[in-house]
Order: sequence, then C-alpha cells, then structure tokens
Amino acid sequence: MWGNRKDRVGAFLDDGSEIEGKYTCAGTVLLDAKLRGEIMAEDTLVIGDHGVVEATVRAVILVIRGRVVGNVTASERVELKSGARVTGDVEAPVIVVEAGAVLEGQRRMTKAVEALHSAVVVPVEG
Repeated sequence: MWGNRKDRVGAFLDDGSEIEGKYTCAGTVLLDAKLRGEIMAEDTLVIGDHGVVEATVRAVILVIRGRVVGNVTASERVELKSGARVTGDVEAPVIVVEAGAVLEGQRRMTKAVEALHSAVVVPVEG
C-alpha cells in the first residue's frame, strides 16, 4: 500500500489529536486520532491502531485497524484488519475481515455503482 505514489499518506492525524464535527478529506489519510461526528473521504482512509472513531464514515477505500462506533460505507472496499473493532453496519462491494477483527453489526455487500451513489441522492426532473 505504501510503495505506490498514489497510495502514499497525504495527511496524518496522530493519537494526540481529537476532532469533533465533520471531517472531509482527499488523498490517502491515516487517522490515529479520536474523532466524533462524520467523516467523508474521497479516497483512502486508514483508521490506525490508536484511532477511535465515533462517526458515520464514508470513503472509497476504508481500512480499519482501530475502533469504530458508527455505520461505514465504502464505494470500493472495507478492510477490517486483525485487532479492529467495529460496532455498526458495514456496506461495500468488497468486505474483508481478517482473523482477530470484531464486527458487531450488519454487513451488506453492494454493487460498486450502488455503493458509490448511496451517499448522494439526486432528484431527477422530467
């Protein structure tokens, strides 16, 4: 993941940081902080080993190593690494749960296009 220029971390929030509210980001972001509210990642979001998130999370690719309380949606995939703990529903075309990860919630595997558009509802006139 880190060898590809496209996948290099563009932002890093360390375990001494606490954020409350809506957090929107682009590029690959490593979040090892405490965040409460809502996260919208336009690319890859990695919730690190020390990350504690109480939020609704939307991303293209979401990798969880820490703890999440809230529903998560990804348009490509969600990965729960060993040691991850998620309390909430997970929705993505691809859901990977490693041995040692804990998921307390529903899993819904969607089509890629369906997951991409589930976060945005646009009324059609005519």
